Amino acid sequence: MKGLLRNISQCTLCKTCLPLGPRPVVTANPKSKIVIIGQAPGKKVHASGIPWDDQSGKKLRQWLNVTEEEFYDTNNFAIMPMGFCYPGKGKTGDLPPRKECAPQWHKALLDKMPHVELILLIGAYAQNYYLKDKKTLTERVGDYQNYLPTYFPIPHPSPTNRFWRAKNPWFEELVVPQLREKISELL
Repeated sequence: MKGLLRNISQCTLCKTCLPLGPRPVVTANPKSKIVIIGQAPGKKVHASGIPWDDQSGKKLRQWLNVTEEEFYDTNNFAIMPMGFCYPGKGKTGDLPPRKECAPQWHKALLDKMPHVELILLIGAYAQNYYLKDKKTLTERVGDYQNYLPTYFPIPHPSPTNRFWRAKNPWFEELVVPQLREKISELL
């Protein structure tokens, strides 16, 4: 695992497409129980090098009902986004994650984590890559039980996603308590 993480940290596969240059953000451990697969690091995370070190991370930890210490303990959580580096700014938020990372690194990482019991698929990019069905994000989140025990699809906790959460209050009322229960069982 150490060698693989070192190789990822030195990755320059798409450096010419990254406005701030490569800085892969990923954490993993052979003992990790839960894998968090999100979109890609934002500008703040790119600067700090700490995954989910922003408002989205604060909301995610709230949804999971975990402390920062529990969240950043790689025995608990591995964090591997769809794109490991900040992709740049788009019109309505960050650009989509680079397509090179997941096929290049995800399987190798998952193969080195034999104790994973749950994979959180955060947002449409992760869900589309792993679930390969024709459902919308809202349908997947509503049908989360159908993806268990391997996957648990949830929306992205970004502040820019507040409109989705406002239109779908059932998520925080019904799904988040089930998510918390599942996380608590695994930790």
